[in-house]
Amino acid sequence: MGHRGRKKGACGEQSRALLLEIAAEEFAQKGYFHTKISEIVKKANLTQPSFYLYFESKDAIFHELVDLFRDRLSELTSNSRLEPGIDLPALPERITSGLSAIFKFLMENQNLTRIGFFMAPDAEEIKEILAGQIEANLVSEQQAGYFREDIDMGTVAESLTGIIERLTLTKLFKGLKTPEGLANEIVHLFLYGMIKKSSTQ
Repeated sequence: MGHRGRKKGACGEQSRALLLEIAAEEFAQKGYFHTKISEIVKKANLTQPSFYLYFESKDAIFHELVDLFRDRLSELTSNSRLEPGIDLPALPERITSGLSAIFKFLMENQNLTRIGFFMAPDAEEIKEILAGQIEANLVSEQQAGYFREDIDMGTVAESLTGIIERLTLTKLFKGLKTPEGLANEIVHLFLYGMIKKSSTQ
């Protein structure tokens, strides 16, 4: 998004992007009802009439931020689906790469994530869509022969969605884990489980 401190009269796309950036920060920190258009434009060094050149209302800019989050998360989840024909030894790395990309997006866009994943009225719907996409990916990968046929991929998808949601807050945003490290731990947990291997195995 745009760089802060642009003067009045900056090109339209830069001003619009700057308003989105600052609005995301204001909504994430103060909540919807305590965020004011006057504060957004003040921090953007723009006039209040300038705001209405790009957005009809506070509600309009909030919903655009939610849509940005939903669309990008959906794109990353779709891109993480494994195509047929991958060698089995390469699966853990490929799965980790897709999950890491999702965590990286959430980490690099914390304000947007707080809005779309936790604050928005349709946050639960966004997570339902995420779970549905993950399930569709897993079923396709199951049919490709990567996973056991007796596993309910709906249960796995719901579990993964909950893990992504919770660990984003407790580990990622607090700087306790990197996107790559967190993805690697989750993939190893799901693929190899928690039981310690004996020395004879």
